[in-house]
Amino acid sequence: MSTLDLNMRALKEKTWLVGLICTVFLLYPNIAWFLCDLSFVEPEKHILFYIFFAFRTLFLWGVMWSLIIYNMRMLRTLNFYKRAGWNLLLALVALGLYMFITMVVLNFNYDNFMSIVAFQFIIAGLLGALLGYIHLLYTSQREKEKEIERLQVENLQSRCDALMNQINPHFFFNSLNGVSALVRRGEDERTLEYVDKLSDIFRYTLHSDSAMLVSLGEELKFVEAFSHVMEVRFASKLLFEVNVPAEKHSLRIPVLSLLPLLENVAVHNTVDSEHRMMVKISLNERDQLVVENPIYPKLQKPVTNGIGLKNLQSRFELMMGTKVEASDQNGVFRVVMQLKK
Repeated sequence: MSTLDLNMRALKEKTWLVGLICTVFLLYPNIAWFLCDLSFVEPEKHILFYIFFAFRTLFLWGVMWSLIIYNMRMLRTLNFYKRAGWNLLLALVALGLYMFITMVVLNFNYDNFMSIVAFQFIIAGLLGALLGYIHLLYTSQREKEKEIERLQVENLQSRCDALMNQINPHFFFNSLNGVSALVRRGEDERTLEYVDKLSDIFRYTLHSDSAMLVSLGEELKFVEAFSHVMEVRFASKLLFEVNVPAEKHSLRIPVLSLLPLLENVAVHNTVDSEHRMMVKISLNERDQLVVENPIYPKLQKPVTNGIGLKNLQSRFELMMGTKVEASDQNGVFRVVMQLKK
């Protein structure tokens, strides 16, 4: 919460204090004058005059406090002239009540300068209107900002959902090929184990529909299940090495960030007995996740739509505000992703 938010909340919660400050501001000329010169009051009536002035102060404070509450909690118009009109009307009603109490009920006749008193009540009405107007303007602006933030989040979620929908069908199709291969070879035990790991992967991908960011630990558990599936699919010629300290598993990462990278390893490289593939996943000193693998280009360039890495880059820009660095140097393809605490 910003300092301005805290100040506005304090203003709303301590209207009595704001009213008191405004009252002192309105009566300051009288206070200064009375402390210096009471020649217009008979000496034996000084104490009675001070009691009268205390009553006047409390009355004006009550009027000011009531106007502030009325403007902040009840009067919702953004038309300043209409707001000022209502406040002036209330201030004049309060002035009439004050005159009735002092002159008729209490028979105090010390307000020799009634025009000054009337002016103070009018200023009180205008002050109440101004404070209420400023408060309503601020509240309306904050509501608009919150609505804009909500729309931005919804837009971000819809864009992320669209990107996620590009990943799942591609992965599911390749996974089913592994099941069919094991079934054809009659390897029942490995098929059951493969299906168990596949169910873990599918469960995680279903969870991804409701989560944009997950912990690095969750993503690495997914990699563990995924690596088993890929090792079966490539007859242990595609292996994974994960080197991430356990204390760093709480770092945040967009869900399913590693899937397109690991899938691309098989799509763009030759993986066989002569080209055994080791995919390394590690964390550097800047809390960046590094995924790297040797490059064994296929003889025939694969036909792909190229959405894997672009998809990942788009999601990191949307959710993390950072860019994914991809490089191809010295026969090693490397992707670096900045994680969030």
